[in-house]
Amino acid sequence: MPPKSSSTLTLTLPSDCETRLTRIFDAPRPLVFQAYTDPAIIPHWWGLRGSVTIVDKMDVRPGGLWRYVERHPDGAEYGFHGEYREIVPPERLVSTFEFEGMPGHVVVDTAIFEELPGGKTRLTITSLFASKEDRDGMMASGMEEGAAETWDRLAEFLNSAQM
Repeated sequence: MPPKSSSTLTLTLPSDCETRLTRIFDAPRPLVFQAYTDPAIIPHWWGLRGSVTIVDKMDVRPGGLWRYVERHPDGAEYGFHGEYREIVPPERLVSTFEFEGMPGHVVVDTAIFEELPGGKTRLTITSLFASKEDRDGMMASGMEEGAAETWDRLAEFLNSAQM
């Protein structure tokens, strides 16, 4: 399947049970990695525009748990949680991801932070689903659009953080 792009996000499907999101950020790798691992920074970019993200827990270590709640303007709340499996600053972060509205559908995300010339970073997240049906269900839920908007917000935050 050919790559699909949304803004500067590229989505590919490397296998029947995987998605891969890639984007180049105009920010140094340590800053991009910090944005993913600092609970004070997460609410600035995680989730959809107009929503508020609350970091309920974030214990960034192998075996540590994370949980975010995304609150929408209409008052609806959506919970997401997972466990950190591997952390290699500022290169790699492996964690699980589960939407609390559909329990039991656990995704394993592997994030690779690649340093590029000119102080840029290529972020690649490969998500491994339990089945093709789980992957296709996530795709049908608007995952690509949500990821593009979230990563646009991350790019905006990174640009403002560099001063």
